[in-house]
Amino acid sequence: MKGPLRAVILLNGEPYRGEISAEGAYVICCDGAYSWAKGKVKIDENLGDFDSLEETPVPPPRTLFPSEKNETDGELAVDRALELGAKELLFFGGGGGREDHFLGNLHLLFKAERAGASASLFTNGACIFLVGEGERRFPSKRGQTLSLLPFGGDAHIMNMRGLKYAEEELFLRYGSTRGISNLATGEEVSFRVKKGPLIVILNEEEA
Repeated sequence: MKGPLRAVILLNGEPYRGEISAEGAYVICCDGAYSWAKGKVKIDENLGDFDSLEETPVPPPRTLFPSEKNETDGELAVDRALELGAKELLFFGGGGGREDHFLGNLHLLFKAERAGASASLFTNGACIFLVGEGERRFPSKRGQTLSLLPFGGDAHIMNMRGLKYAEEELFLRYGSTRGISNLATGEEVSFRVKKGPLIVILNEEEA
């Protein structure tokens, strides 16, 4: 029996330089991301208004959206992935470029989490993901820099492990930078989010 669907969403920000592991995933390419993604990964669906692309993508889009619309192409891709039943969304190419689009991409993580799916955004320098309430464990490397930031309101974290600055109970106030630049002390970081959501930024340059 197949597991939950995994969706890979390619965004039209800074071209992603690393490898994209998309085996068994449904790959959605947003508009101009096709210019850096073609030949890099097999694309199952091209989606968007294609106002920033000078060629016809392969495969051709199922629907051509108007350039003047309320949603970004990235949000349309999230809606499509959730419509297909995806429970894990992986975004690539969402860093760099326009700062407003990058901030909007962080909101896409929130939208996916609120719909019951996990979501991670991979840029050329970091892996960014959002954690709602509950336990979270993820791999790390000793000395790797990571930041924990509240998203949309205050956050309450407990039972922090695997971090240089670890506390049994930590309140992060929205508007404070207290959670910036912590350090992993081993191969795993864990904590429990009692109140969230929380944005985790795991920098890759040290890894």
